[in-house]
Amino acid sequence: MYIKCVEKQDCSFLPKFSIHIETKYEDNNGSNDNIFDEPRNEDTEVCFVDIAYDEIPERYYKESEDLRYFKSEKTARGLLQEGWRDTQDPIMCSYKLVTVKFEVWGLQTRVEQFVHKVIRDVLSLGHRQAFAWVDEWIDMTMEEVREYERATQEATNKKLGTFPPAISISETPLTSCAHSGPSSAPSTPLSTEAPDFLSVPKDRPRKKSAPETLTLPDPARRDSSYRLPSLFSWGSSSRQPE
Repeated sequence: MYIKCVEKQDCSFLPKFSIHIETKYEDNNGSNDNIFDEPRNEDTEVCFVDIAYDEIPERYYKESEDLRYFKSEKTARGLLQEGWRDTQDPIMCSYKLVTVKFEVWGLQTRVEQFVHKVIRDVLSLGHRQAFAWVDEWIDMTMEEVREYERATQEATNKKLGTFPPAISISETPLTSCAHSGPSSAPSTPLSTEAPDFLSVPKDRPRKKSAPETLTLPDPARRDSSYRLPSLFSWGSSSRQPE
């Protein structure tokens, strides 16, 4: 009896990007065509991963993990030759239903295909290592497996480190100086009235720069005259030429 695993990953800064992986295991070589009990649509692609003969990125290749030449000392499993899926016994298949969504117009198809390829490479490498490391875990009890997981998690966190938040919010109330500002800063009066140095003394007479009234000439009389203040006079006489 095997467990069923469901893994979902979302991206906080890309809300339209998500990865959903559902995993089931069975004692066969991948012959179950409908293990997830879901109808296949035209977008569903069935891909068989051969952990022995599928190519992996060169930077991940290790001769000790090449299953064509690896043979377990404790279980005598290996070497995996051509057609091993039909000859090996016992055998177990890991079925994975991978759904990738990147709903951004113009980039959706390309990004989703790239993510599917990366996930396939990761799964291929991980299962190769699980087979190649069989002598290290075959005798482990469940308690030892849990302890190994805990130690691995601690080592990973120690290697990556923890990052404190860049912004912190404090509930401490502001002091009086924080409300009033630094002592060197000019204070802004709360009153709407002008300060004393800008106000006009009430007892000072108002300077008249223009006459109280302005008499305009009568357009019906050509010989009418009018006076303008000296500021607008071009001569000593205020009479305008006819």
